[in-house]
Amino acid sequence: MNILPAQLAFTSLVRHKSRTILTMLAIGIGIASVIVMMSAGKGIEQLVLGELDIFGTNTIEIEVKVPSVKKNSSANAVGMVQGITITTLKDKDIATVQNHPNIEAANGSVMGQESVSYEGQLKKVVLMGHGPEQAIVDDVKMVSGRFLTNEENDSVASVAVLGYGVKNKMFGDDDAIGKTIYVKGKPFKVVGVMIKRGAAFFFDIDNMLILPTKTMQKKILGIDYVSFIMAKMKDRTLAKQTAEELTEQIRLNHGITDPEKDDFAVNTMDEAKEMMKTIIGALTLLLVALVFISLIVGGVGIMNIMYVSVAERKFEIGLRKSVGARKKDILWQFLSEAVLLTLGGGVLGIILGALVSLVIYILAISYGFKWSYVIPPVSILLSLGFSTFIGVLFGVYPAKKAANLSPIEALRRE
Repeated sequence: MNILPAQLAFTSLVRHKSRTILTMLAIGIGIASVIVMMSAGKGIEQLVLGELDIFGTNTIEIEVKVPSVKKNSSANAVGMVQGITITTLKDKDIATVQNHPNIEAANGSVMGQESVSYEGQLKKVVLMGHGPEQAIVDDVKMVSGRFLTNEENDSVASVAVLGYGVKNKMFGDDDAIGKTIYVKGKPFKVVGVMIKRGAAFFFDIDNMLILPTKTMQKKILGIDYVSFIMAKMKDRTLAKQTAEELTEQIRLNHGITDPEKDDFAVNTMDEAKEMMKTIIGALTLLLVALVFISLIVGGVGIMNIMYVSVAERKFEIGLRKSVGARKKDILWQFLSEAVLLTLGGGVLGIILGALVSLVIYILAISYGFKWSYVIPPVSILLSLGFSTFIGVLFGVYPAKKAANLSPIEALRRE
């Protein structure tokens, strides 16, 4: 960019302050949107990965799956939502997982929802059927009492462990240990209360009531299978190998010879994290692409402004040419105006984007979300680069039009 044309361009922009500010603001809003989207993407990524960490970084999960579809496919999710029930994950599979050399503890679980009552109070709560090894798998800690035992699970005992929230709703400050609650009209003795843990993926762990798996199966649901198996590995670096070996062993249990017909899926926490990163990254890119459309619209606005500027200043162009200005001097002057407009809008957009991202961070933290305030350097480079590109792309044609004006014609127009 030549110095004299750039100075003239700057002087012209200052002379038309209102038009310059409004044009820069239009570009700035688009740039700010890019910054906010990419910053929010990083915040959401940390939030989701933080939620996954609640389940432990060395855990592995075996869950039921609709046969002949991929475990992470929409077809599998839709099938489950539509009520397809897979009943093949059973005690033999739990034992298979427990006996693997890299598994420290494994637990088969079922899930449901029932009304729970105590002294006239009636609450709808989430029920989880867990085996005693869940205490090891999930690193369960208690406020009072204890967790479930092997004897209670094997004997289908009517005992329950309360989540922190359930205990407070039903008992308040009173001690819950030893009290009798009623689940589906059947009496259960409270043997423990878990510490407060909060929510994971909007699933409130504190508002769960835990029964022994076999008690849940036989007394509440009337089934003989589990929905998923959670396990804790001894060595997380062997996660991939462990998952492959468990997959082969459970296939043998289920008599499956064709992997396409798997009715279960083995997932490691690393796989879950990579999948979530991919999903969040794809959504962020999609949103950023949509925002770039608004920047292109802003570029068209710049081209219109430059056309108006050329029309208004034909006499100035003719006068400059008549005293020796070359075509390239005129071209650079008007192209400089377009680039300065978009660069100014880019800087304004970065500042606005950083401020809006900061507000989002403060709000997220105030609501208890594990959010991060990150302005990815690539978002700044991308924003400035794209804004400059827009300035050149949509400024070059009006600039050429100005440069090609005949000085005699331009002076006559005045």
